[in-house]
Amino acid sequence: MSALDALAQWPVDHVSAVCVSGNRIVAEYGDTHRAYELASVTKLLVAEAVLVAVEEGAVDLDDAAGPPGATIAHLLAHASGLAFDSREVQAPVGTARIYSSAGFEVLAETVERATDIAFADYLADAVCAPLGLSATALVGPAGHGATSTAADLGVFAADLLSPRLISTEMSASATSVWFPGLDGFVPGYGKHRPNDWGLGFEIRSHKSPHWTGKTNSPSTFGHFGQSGTFLWVDPDLDAACVVLTDRPFGAWAKPLWSEFNDAVVAELRASR
Repeated sequence: MSALDALAQWPVDHVSAVCVSGNRIVAEYGDTHRAYELASVTKLLVAEAVLVAVEEGAVDLDDAAGPPGATIAHLLAHASGLAFDSREVQAPVGTARIYSSAGFEVLAETVERATDIAFADYLADAVCAPLGLSATALVGPAGHGATSTAADLGVFAADLLSPRLISTEMSASATSVWFPGLDGFVPGYGKHRPNDWGLGFEIRSHKSPHWTGKTNSPSTFGHFGQSGTFLWVDPDLDAACVVLTDRPFGAWAKPLWSEFNDAVVAELRASR
């Protein structure tokens, strides 16, 4: 894909990328086996592990977790009212979309208690091992502490398109809007009314500005990380894209990410 050639001009020391169409990788860029810190892209892996735990019967989406009145579903969808980086309650449950990394730490602890397995080990067993993600590991907090490679995340993205780890019904539910109508902030991109989110997966909807392309469909879901990383899945396009860099997210990324993603979408559509 010629669209990936633009990555050579990005102001980063290292960048790796994978594009997926259907169930196969159609393009790669850079050293796809280089390990990067994922930052909040970690939340996609953690959410998937929690959903596996739900389908295994270890926990339930309606189980109490976090602040009084909150559930596992509220935590996954950033609707528990917990603050971004602490367990302070900033809003009543279900009234605002407060993006909370602390909430994902609570999720990990909840699954740990239910399974009696350290959450990093549970994620490795439930997500990494079945997909063969040998270079992926949770080495820090559940909200932002994983490392991985573009090659591994390409496989993970392909599974998000055609689920094997969880049922198609659970996948469809998790990548649909939960607790609709909640306003909130996307870090770095301001307040959105509404700020749609699924169960761990940010839903693009009609947000503007946004880190995906303007031409990505509203059903696109995924996440970006402050370490300069992103993964999106566009079900309408039956495609996904992973880009990992070693430069923290900032003003440099906003125009480049959007332009790049639009170019990728255009090329994928043209190839169908």
